[in-house]
Amino acid sequence: MKGVVLILCLLALPASAEVFTYIDAHGNRVYTDQPRGNAKRVPIATSNRMPATPTGSAPSRQTRNATPQPPFHYDMLRVLVPEPDATIRSSAGELIVSITSEPALQEGHRYRLLLDGQPTGEPGLSPVFPLSNIDRGSHHLSAEILDADGRTVERTANQPFHMLRISLAQKRQVKPCTKDDYGVRPECPLKDKPEEPKNPFLRFF
Repeated sequence: MKGVVLILCLLALPASAEVFTYIDAHGNRVYTDQPRGNAKRVPIATSNRMPATPTGSAPSRQTRNATPQPPFHYDMLRVLVPEPDATIRSSAGELIVSITSEPALQEGHRYRLLLDGQPTGEPGLSPVFPLSNIDRGSHHLSAEILDADGRTVERTANQPFHMLRISLAQKRQVKPCTKDDYGVRPECPLKDKPEEPKNPFLRFF
């Protein structure tokens, strides 16, 4: 009986331990983990114990994608100046365009003005756009709001206007040059100023 108990105890040793057996002086079989001169190694079966299953559920590693925020929407965006279908008279083809939005421009957003579908310059924070050298005839203006990635957030419909570039000769016809206008008004250069009649009495002095 003692031998059976000893065997069970030895089987409980770690798998890496070795078990030896021999017959002592009294004729009893002895099992030990210490090798002796006449001891024989006893093969031990590999343990079939399963590792303990964790009781707590492992936290999920899947991260939910953040719900994308809807793009910001402006209640109103329009061209204030010039008014729709306005007629602009400028010999140099100059025009100052003003736009407005409601609410005000948001952080990271920029205004951009388009003339006949083409940008007039880089997007910026200012709602005022000075233009020059616009060709004579009818044109279209539209305004855009771009986000930080350059995507269009809002855009107005095309708004027509008409540019009349009056020549200097036409200006002189509308308002003739007076003596004091020469050298002051662009259409009245000094070279065109007529000579003043000489006083005949000055020749005697």
